[in-house]
Amino acid sequence: MHEMAIVQSVLDVAFREADNNSGTKIRKIKLRIGELSGVVRDSIEFAFSVLKADTAAEDAELEIETVKLKAECGTCGEAECAAWDLNLICAKCGGTLRITAGREMKVEYIDLD
Repeated sequence: MHEMAIVQSVLDVAFREADNNSGTKIRKIKLRIGELSGVVRDSIEFAFSVLKADTAAEDAELEIETVKLKAECGTCGEAECAAWDLNLICAKCGGTLRITAGREMKVEYIDLD
């Protein structure tokens, strides 16, 4: 499960931020995860609950925002595109769509005490 490594990296970033800002506790971490990122939300939540134990983040809350898939046609502009039926052909003109959102995985913020 690669989500364990992802969460460990997120916690490492949070611990460094706490050290750099004289924080003693991590209260909350917010992640933005795209629908096409390949990351399983439940696995992230489980890994977080396991890896935060006995650390400065042991009482921290994890907030996850799912970023919906968005695509754009070079001719028509923004286009409909569903992650469950990924079709990168524009329904209006037949042009190729470019994904503009939904692949990201980002730490949005870290709330320290």
